[in-house]
This record gives sequence, structure tokens and C-alpha cells, in this order.
Amino acid sequence: MVDRSEYEKGLSESRKKNIMILLDRNEHNYGPAPVVFDILKSIEKDLLGFYSREFDKGIKSSLSRYIGEVFEIPENRVLLGYGGEDLLKQVVHCYLSNDNNNTLLIPSHSWWYYRQIADEVGGKTFEYPLYEAEDSFKYDIEGMKKSIDENNPKILFIASPNNPTGNSMSYNDLCTILDYVGKDCVVVIDEAYAMYRSTDVSYLKELLDNYPNLVIIRTFSKYYGLPALRIGFALVGENLNDFIGLSTRYLGFNRISEEIGIAVLQEEKYYQEISRKMCEDKEMFKKELNVLDGWKVFDSDANFIFVKIPVDIKEGLKKFLVERKMIIKFMNEELLNCHLRVTLGTQEQNRLLVDLIKEYYEQR
Repeated sequence: MVDRSEYEKGLSESRKKNIMILLDRNEHNYGPAPVVFDILKSIEKDLLGFYSREFDKGIKSSLSRYIGEVFEIPENRVLLGYGGEDLLKQVVHCYLSNDNNNTLLIPSHSWWYYRQIADEVGGKTFEYPLYEAEDSFKYDIEGMKKSIDENNPKILFIASPNNPTGNSMSYNDLCTILDYVGKDCVVVIDEAYAMYRSTDVSYLKELLDNYPNLVIIRTFSKYYGLPALRIGFALVGENLNDFIGLSTRYLGFNRISEEIGIAVLQEEKYYQEISRKMCEDKEMFKKELNVLDGWKVFDSDANFIFVKIPVDIKEGLKKFLVERKMIIKFMNEELLNCHLRVTLGTQEQNRLLVDLIKEYYEQR
């Protein structure tokens, strides 16, 4: 539970400094593990003045080697990138630029960036359906099969958990789709938020061993609280050597980022405690906002919640919150125009947001 006196003190200090509380871009308001700052304070000149020599050892970097050990994946099938975003762009550019089939298939409710990177190489993007169930959004597996048949995609994107709806695809459903797609289709699973769902990674090796056209992309931006450091990684099936060749950098990667990446992967206790707090706050949001007329907080496996609200309060609530230095994401898309997405902040910030929403209703 939040200490109310500390809560009030923290909010008072923020208001004195006129600081905006940013809960709109799925960042990590708790910050990374303390070990990150220990590394930054003790950087030696060799980390800045010399290229990595890991290439001479037959590997790309110390971080790709370590990730391979953690996930039990051969190092040569671990790729590093400038965040998960960079790897998504690379795989699309690799397989849509030089192929007669330039079709990308994405979820109907998904990150706008997927469509943009296909547009960059003249790709054609089509959507497969998600649907709103009682407590969460869900993937329409039969609808996905139909869309695969109709569009014959070169690349299929699956986001699990999905942004902005927060739902995941079950392992059985995932295998059903992987068995269904053609042998020439590259399947990309965007798992940017997967560690909030579960810290179990044992299924990844089995997937990659069974499906050689599979790419699984993760990032240090979300769960590990390092979006500004820009580190992402991909685990790649053995058939995708073109992608591996495109992505590999023989002079190595950011050596400071590599050290930090290895360090935070070892800080399970710190990050699991934050995840526990976020789970508490998801329940708090559901309990306190679902009683408001027309509000529905969906279950989420990520570090954000997705909420349906009455459309008539959208502009008024947005203005009210901005005036009080609180920024959340109000959706303004064809399928999502009466919804908002709230990045989970600290417990103090989340409590403040709920209180502000209630205050808005009291003043109407």
C-alpha cells in the first residue's frame, strides 16, 4: 500500500517544480535498477576509446553472447539493435524490399509504426482482426487464418502483448498460426512487453527450433526501464540468414550499453518488485474506474492499461488533466476513438490520476 504522507509529499514537490507527469508513451516511471548508475559512474576510458574486440572471438558482442546463454539460443541467432523499433524496421526492409511479394499483415488494433515501415519500402499492409471480449481484447484466430489465405503475406506481425490493447496470444494459438502460414512467410513476434506477462522464457527456444522463419523481438526499453539507452534484441530462426547478415555490425555495438544490458538482466528481484506494484495498480484502476458510468478497464499483460470511456467526456477530461500536469494517451483512430491508454506510473502517480478523474466527474 502507498504511504499516504509520502504520497502527498511527493506530489507536492512535483507541483512546486511544475513537472508534467508523463503517462502516455509506455515508459518506465520507476527508472532502471541502481546498478545502471553504478556502471555509468565507473566508466573507464577503454569503453569509449576502443572498438569491441568480440568479433575476433567469432561473436558479435558480449551482450549477444550473454542473451544467447540466458535464452539458450546460439549467439549467431541473437541480433542487437537500436531498440526493438530498429529491428522491426530492419526485418521489414530486408524482406519486403527485394521480393515480388511485398505484403505485411498486422493486427487491426496495433502500433501505427508497423504500417509506416512497410510504407517506407513500398509495401502493402493489410490487417487481421482482434475483437473485444468481456474483460480483454482477443486475437481472432479464424479471422487471422482467413486473412492469411486472402493476402498471402510475406511478413506476418504478431504483437504479444499487443499495443495498445494489452492482450497476448496464447502459446497454443501462436503455434496454430505458425503451423498455418506458408513456408515462405516470415513471422515476427513483437514481445516488447512480454516480461510483464511472465518472466518464463523457456518457450522461446522451442518456438525457434520448430519454426525456422520466426523472429522474436524484445527490448530493454520497457520492463528494464532503459528507453533512452536504445537497446533491443531479436532471436532469429535458422532460415533467416539474410536478416542476420543485414543486421550484424562487425565493429561491434555500444560497449556501455552492452555492460548495462548484461547487468539489468541479472537484477530480477528489482524488476519483479516493480512488476508486482504494477499488478496491484491494474487492479486498483479496474476497481475504481469501472464503477464510473460508461468506463471499462480491460485486462492488460503490459505496463499500461487500455480503457473505454464515454466519447462525450473525451475532450473535457483531456483538457482537465493537461491543466493539472497529467498526460495520458487519448486514442484518435478509426477503430479506437473512445479509448485511452494509460502508462502505469509509480503508485503515487497512478493514485493521483484516479483522484483527478474522480475530481473531474465531481465538477461536471
